[in-house]
Amino acid sequence: MTRPPVGAGHHVLAVLHRLPSSTGAARCRPARLHRTPQRGGRVSNLHLPEQGSARAHPIAIGQTATAPRPVPAPYLYPPIRLEAPPGHHHGRIHTHTDTPALPASLSLLSLALPADPAMVATAAAAAGRAALLLLLVLALADLRVSAAADCNFPAVFNFGDSNSDTGGLSATFGAAPPPNGRTFFGVPSGRYCDGRLVIDFIAESLGIPYLSAYLNSIGTNFSHGANFATAGSSIRRQNTSLFLSGFSPISLDVQSWEFDQFMNRSQFIYNNKGGVYRQLLPKGEYFSKALYTFDIGQNDITSSYFVNQSTEEVEAIIPDLMERLTSVIESVLWHGGKYFWIHNTGPLGCLPYALMHRPDLAAPMDDAGCSVKYNKVAQLFNLRLKETVASLRKKHPDAAFTYVDVYTAKYRLISQAKKLGFDDPLLTCCGHGGRYNFDLNIGCGGKAQVNGTWVVVGACDDPSKRVSWDGVHFTEAANKFVFDQIVAGALSDPPMAPREACHSRGVQ
Repeated sequence: MTRPPVGAGHHVLAVLHRLPSSTGAARCRPARLHRTPQRGGRVSNLHLPEQGSARAHPIAIGQTATAPRPVPAPYLYPPIRLEAPPGHHHGRIHTHTDTPALPASLSLLSLALPADPAMVATAAAAAGRAALLLLLVLALADLRVSAAADCNFPAVFNFGDSNSDTGGLSATFGAAPPPNGRTFFGVPSGRYCDGRLVIDFIAESLGIPYLSAYLNSIGTNFSHGANFATAGSSIRRQNTSLFLSGFSPISLDVQSWEFDQFMNRSQFIYNNKGGVYRQLLPKGEYFSKALYTFDIGQNDITSSYFVNQSTEEVEAIIPDLMERLTSVIESVLWHGGKYFWIHNTGPLGCLPYALMHRPDLAAPMDDAGCSVKYNKVAQLFNLRLKETVASLRKKHPDAAFTYVDVYTAKYRLISQAKKLGFDDPLLTCCGHGGRYNFDLNIGCGGKAQVNGTWVVVGACDDPSKRVSWDGVHFTEAANKFVFDQIVAGALSDPPMAPREACHSRGVQ
């Protein structure tokens, strides 16, 4: 395979896993999803700076948090399990149930056997074959409802924007200030959120530590993967600067170059220096066994609107975005990557910052208060992305591609927020002023002058009741809801949980 160019130009009771079988048929099992409990509380957004305050018990980025791990969903079928190596569908069937009783016509066969020994032997052989066939049919039926083997991904490598940035932009251009990180980490953690992101919940579900940002040089641990995402990143390079527009110069092609260098340098150091580096860097074989996650594209759409492009002009760039994304994914394939977990973009028309930037273009609104026009562009992007993933799957049958519909999960949360125990989904938790408690010029943790007094823009009393954290990003509670929607595979194509994503190999 020749190397391609890069960068050219809460409440759910049960859902079904769709699981691959050796015959290509689907089999299903239910899995329970749990919702983060919600708490009531008064909302307050502006706080005077605290003097001498300190945060306690910080959790170092790159280390596994002490929060309880998600409990695996109990099987609702007889305790039959399929044992198979990662990426394979065949294995031994074990059952702890009693062998099913044979039909009466077989169990009573001996009572009707003729006296002729030869006929007795023939009848006995026929009965044995029938019994064996029956047991085989029963075993295959049970196999269809058993769980797919975990892929046991040893590492995750993530590419994306602020929806999955665990510290890249903060390490490069200055830390995200308090109260970011307050809910889970207790201190700012490089995430633009009060706590964990969807990528953090994915890492938890796979049993690996939270991903260290590639751009963070202090206290990082890359033994189980790395995160190349930065807040404000886009698929295409932005013809502007971070300080003028807020969009990151670390576009997807740059993230791909970072991955290339990380892979080469980490293996050279791992193999030649040893020592502590073998504890902090991934093993060479991890790169072909890892899960590669992508969550990017939102900023390509919003940045185009923010420079006064029309909807038609924004839609016209989508084919180029798909070509650039394909180029990067095929570069990862060239490096040995096999397993891909690709998120579509969310309902951009439901984000306060998008609604505030171009209110003239945002109208009309739907029943949830979201921009119909913005969301239609996001849906077009997602349609083309799904087609792109299908094309990659056909072109590279030895790799596994899973397309994940986070748009549906996010819009479900926003449109049913009250029913799900949340407050106004468009009301920002950490912000100041206006319909959305959001100001384009004063971000979360910034300072605002109110009645002649400078105050810090702080968070609401209970972020777990809000969907929007800072007008751009979700709260941890909202991220947990989204993760709970996608973890069982009901919103994935093919229907796969993250831990099963190696099994979508060759699925058309």
